Amino acid sequence: MSEQRLPPWIRKSLKTDKGFGKVHSLVDVMRLNTVCEEARCPNRHECWNRGTATVMILGDVCTRSCGFCAVKSGRPEGLDTDEPRRVGQAAKAMDLKHIVITSVNRDDQADGGSGIFAETICRVREELPDCTIEVLTPDFEGVEQNLKNVLGAQPDIYNHNVETVKRLQADIRPQANYGRSLSTLRFASEWNPRIEPKSGIMLGLGEEDAEVIETLHDLYDAGCTMLTIGQYLRPSRKHHDVIKYYEPEEFIRYEKVARDIGFPAVASGPMVRSSYRAEDLYDQVRQHAIR
Repeated sequence: MSEQRLPPWIRKSLKTDKGFGKVHSLVDVMRLNTVCEEARCPNRHECWNRGTATVMILGDVCTRSCGFCAVKSGRPEGLDTDEPRRVGQAAKAMDLKHIVITSVNRDDQADGGSGIFAETICRVREELPDCTIEVLTPDFEGVEQNLKNVLGAQPDIYNHNVETVKRLQADIRPQANYGRSLSTLRFASEWNPRIEPKSGIMLGLGEEDAEVIETLHDLYDAGCTMLTIGQYLRPSRKHHDVIKYYEPEEFIRYEKVARDIGFPAVASGPMVRSSYRAEDLYDQVRQHAIR
């Protein structure tokens, strides 16, 4: 299939100010990876200008090869046990109010890297007690003890993305499983009511409208209170084709559908990504709880 031309609402101007430079310098000095760069996020300039970033731990090589993701796959090196300390120091230096900690898949590790996740949460908490902490994790192959390792460190938000509808999972996430992802979210939702479960999907991979709505219902039934819906953008010609570019009005409709289902916090738009303005989404769910 030939690549479609980007519609005007997808093109964005890239502007940088001192906030961008500060984050970029800290990430470089602390020898950290960010999903902003590794996944070629189109919002990284906006977020970094605001002095925020999503830190990617456990290296920059993923043991899985998803059809949508720009992060390189292969055989990763050993774990960097000093990484949690550096993440904590970087978070403090940036004086963050909200941090997102994500990772590559580390199926080569017995605990899937969950121990490093937990330690990173603790280090950030020590350095910045008032910072809200969001984790965006793999499914840890469904091993409950690995989920407990992360949840036991008490993040404020537990995010795990299903990415797409059930029918397309085998093509888009060949080493993952739709049911396992829902079980991961359900486990997190039942672990501690103070931890907010979150998930997200991409549109434009070939899904049908009814399938999208079914997925929203499945996520809500799994206990999710926070949801992101964004447009899939093809990282390279090696990745899955963009089947459709959704217009902004369609994202508005899906946001309404999600809120009617019961989601108290929804971000839906062409440029929305899982970590985009994550602190705003968390504010939505907290305000809903106060009502």
